[in-house]
Amino acid sequence: MNVKELIEKLDLKVLVDSGDLDREVEECYIGDLLSWVMGRAPEGAAWLTVMGNINSIAVATLADTSCIILVENATLDDDAKKKAEMHGVTILSSEENSYRLAVKISELI
Repeated sequence: MNVKELIEKLDLKVLVDSGDLDREVEECYIGDLLSWVMGRAPEGAAWLTVMGNINSIAVATLADTSCIILVENATLDDDAKKKAEMHGVTILSSEENSYRLAVKISELI
Protein backbone atom coordinates (compact mmCIF):
# COMPACT_ATOMS: atom_id res chain seq x y z
CA MET A 1 0.00 0.00 0.00
CA ASN A 2 1.29 3.45 -0.80
CA VAL A 3 0.82 6.77 1.01
CA LYS A 4 -1.85 7.97 -1.44
CA GLU A 5 -3.95 4.84 -0.84
CA LEU A 6 -3.52 5.25 2.91
CA ILE A 7 -4.78 8.84 2.68
CA GLU A 8 -7.84 7.78 0.69
CA LYS A 9 -8.77 4.71 2.75
CA LEU A 10 -8.29 6.34 6.14
CA ASP A 11 -9.57 9.80 5.20
CA LEU A 12 -6.34 11.46 6.31
CA LYS A 13 -5.75 15.16 5.88
CA VAL A 14 -2.62 16.16 3.94
CA LEU A 15 -0.66 18.87 5.74
CA VAL A 16 2.49 18.60 3.61
CA ASP A 17 2.63 16.82 0.25
CA SER A 18 6.20 15.78 -0.48
CA GLY A 19 5.31 14.90 -4.04
CA ASP A 20 6.07 11.24 -3.28
CA LEU A 21 2.62 9.91 -2.41
CA ASP A 22 3.42 6.73 -4.36
CA ARG A 23 5.94 5.75 -1.69
CA GLU A 24 5.19 2.34 -0.21
CA VAL A 25 4.12 2.05 3.42
CA GLU A 26 5.74 -1.10 4.78
CA GLU A 27 4.33 -0.89 8.34
CA CYS A 28 3.55 1.68 10.99
CA TYR A 29 5.52 2.82 14.00
CA ILE A 30 4.19 4.66 17.05
CA GLY A 31 6.42 6.86 19.16
CA ASP A 32 6.79 10.33 20.62
CA LEU A 33 10.25 10.10 22.16
CA LEU A 34 12.30 11.35 19.23
CA SER A 35 15.62 9.75 20.19
CA TRP A 36 13.82 6.41 20.54
CA VAL A 37 12.08 6.75 17.18
CA MET A 38 15.30 7.80 15.47
CA GLY A 39 16.97 4.52 16.38
CA ARG A 40 14.02 2.20 15.99
CA ALA A 41 11.51 3.34 13.36
CA PRO A 42 11.83 1.07 10.34
CA GLU A 43 12.53 2.53 6.92
CA GLY A 44 9.29 2.97 4.97
CA ALA A 45 7.08 3.05 8.06
CA ALA A 46 4.18 5.43 8.55
CA TRP A 47 5.21 7.16 11.78
CA LEU A 48 2.33 7.94 14.15
CA THR A 49 3.06 10.71 16.64
CA VAL A 50 1.81 13.90 18.28
CA MET A 51 5.15 15.62 17.69
CA GLY A 52 4.58 18.29 15.06
CA ASN A 53 7.78 20.22 15.61
CA ILE A 54 10.92 20.79 13.57
CA ASN A 55 12.82 18.00 15.35
CA SER A 56 10.31 15.41 14.16
CA ILE A 57 11.13 16.35 10.56
CA ALA A 58 14.81 15.63 11.19
CA VAL A 59 13.95 12.27 12.75
CA ALA A 60 11.65 11.31 9.87
CA THR A 61 14.43 12.18 7.43
CA LEU A 62 17.06 10.18 9.32
CA ALA A 63 14.76 7.17 9.80
CA ASP A 64 13.52 7.45 6.19
CA THR A 65 9.88 6.99 7.14
CA SER A 66 7.30 7.03 4.36
CA CYS A 67 5.28 9.73 6.15
CA ILE A 68 4.45 11.27 9.49
CA ILE A 69 0.85 11.01 10.67
CA LEU A 70 -0.03 13.46 13.41
CA VAL A 71 -2.66 11.72 15.51
CA GLU A 72 -5.47 13.21 17.62
CA ASN A 73 -5.38 16.37 15.47
CA ALA A 74 -1.96 17.33 16.83
CA THR A 75 -0.75 20.57 15.29
CA LEU A 76 2.15 21.12 12.93
CA ASP A 77 4.42 24.09 13.71
CA ASP A 78 4.98 26.56 10.88
CA ASP A 79 8.75 26.01 11.06
CA ALA A 80 8.23 22.25 10.87
CA LYS A 81 5.97 22.65 7.85
CA LYS A 82 8.63 24.68 6.03
CA LYS A 83 11.31 22.14 6.93
CA ALA A 84 9.11 19.24 5.77
CA GLU A 85 8.51 20.97 2.43
CA MET A 86 12.24 21.60 2.07
CA HIS A 87 13.21 17.98 2.84
CA GLY A 88 10.32 16.22 1.09
CA VAL A 89 8.62 14.78 4.17
CA THR A 90 4.93 13.97 3.77
CA ILE A 91 2.88 14.93 6.81
CA LEU A 92 -0.68 13.78 7.35
CA SER A 93 -3.23 14.31 10.10
CA SER A 94 -5.88 12.15 11.73
CA GLU A 95 -8.50 12.57 14.44
CA GLU A 96 -7.85 8.99 15.59
CA ASN A 97 -5.53 8.10 18.44
CA SER A 98 -2.36 6.14 17.74
CA TYR A 99 -3.73 2.76 18.74
CA ARG A 100 -6.91 2.93 16.66
CA LEU A 101 -5.08 4.27 13.63
CA ALA A 102 -2.35 1.65 13.90
CA VAL A 103 -4.96 -1.10 13.98
CA LYS A 104 -6.57 0.30 10.82
CA ILE A 105 -3.21 0.57 9.06
CA SER A 106 -2.31 -2.97 10.10
CA GLU A 107 -5.54 -4.27 8.59
CA LEU A 108 -4.80 -2.47 5.32
CA ILE A 109 -1.22 -3.58 4.88
